[in-house]
Amino acid sequence: MSIKLSVLDQTPIRKGSNAYETLQESILLAKLADQLGFTRYWLSEHHNMATLAGAAPEVLIARLAGETTRIRFGSGGIMLPNHSTLKVAENFRLLEALYPGRIDLGIGRAPGGDRLTASLLNPSNKFDPQEYVQQIMDLKGFLATDHAPGTIREKVTAIPDIGTEPDLWMLTSSGESAYIAAHFGLALSFAQFINPLGGPEALEVYKERFKPSAQFSSPQTSVGIFVFCSDNEEKVMRMQAIMDYRLISFERGRIDLSPSYDEIKSERYTPSELVRLQHNRQRMIVGNPDQVKQKINQLARTFDTEEVVIATFAETQQDRFRSYELIAKQFELSLLNTVATSEAKV
Repeated sequence: MSIKLSVLDQTPIRKGSNAYETLQESILLAKLADQLGFTRYWLSEHHNMATLAGAAPEVLIARLAGETTRIRFGSGGIMLPNHSTLKVAENFRLLEALYPGRIDLGIGRAPGGDRLTASLLNPSNKFDPQEYVQQIMDLKGFLATDHAPGTIREKVTAIPDIGTEPDLWMLTSSGESAYIAAHFGLALSFAQFINPLGGPEALEVYKERFKPSAQFSSPQTSVGIFVFCSDNEEKVMRMQAIMDYRLISFERGRIDLSPSYDEIKSERYTPSELVRLQHNRQRMIVGNPDQVKQKINQLARTFDTEEVVIATFAETQQDRFRSYELIAKQFELSLLNTVATSEAKV
């Protein structure tokens, strides 16, 4: 099975760095991913987090897509309850008009931060699952310019009026949204990097219940995971330790830490935290090129999916970029992309 690989950029701000440098790194990484042959480049939405720079994926997409020529760009994702559905539709219709055939709209219902911040982003947000379903119905209608009688879309059209629409993806980490994605005929991406349990089962249910839509005649899936790849054994060890600490620190209630290896190398965990550490390692793949390729292939087989979305944290920009380069080389992404492009032209 040929695997498509994509990038999830959470715009991490390293210790000693700043948001400006992080965003410049995203520009360079997007260009690199385009050259290496990755399928898509997604950007996440987070709020009230000092260690992440990406609060507005749609703004970054507009910039990064303009710096590249081939790779798809999308949100991974827009946290829909934080926003006006009409505004989201117009933002992404405009992006699709600028970059036809290259835009994905990934949506989720998590707040992307804390509930207080979410309530400020959208004061009318009641955190009601049924309202989320209504938002999805409206979003699909606005994107397709569906003037359904008896709905607000009969009177209001999302502009600009274009001939294509962005691909609509649903993001899930619990599996519940798999039922919604199947019902509406959306693509589905499972966030293994958030929750390592239930993903294969969620994708199986989605495929069984999938109803073809105007956008997708058959199910389309992916799985997202943290990955760090290096041909330097010491760097692999250091990054494993840092990722272990980061995820444990989240569970301790410390979400704004960007530690260096030297700061955490002597960290001691409680017995219960050691159990959690092993659990959390299912959320990541860390190793040398051969190990990483083997584990990515195994992940794709377990999920029965043809696409893996990779989020990479690293101690330096060079190590982060090198990780993606090594993975692209292992999977011969540039060669596969060249073949696909040639077949498309024929």
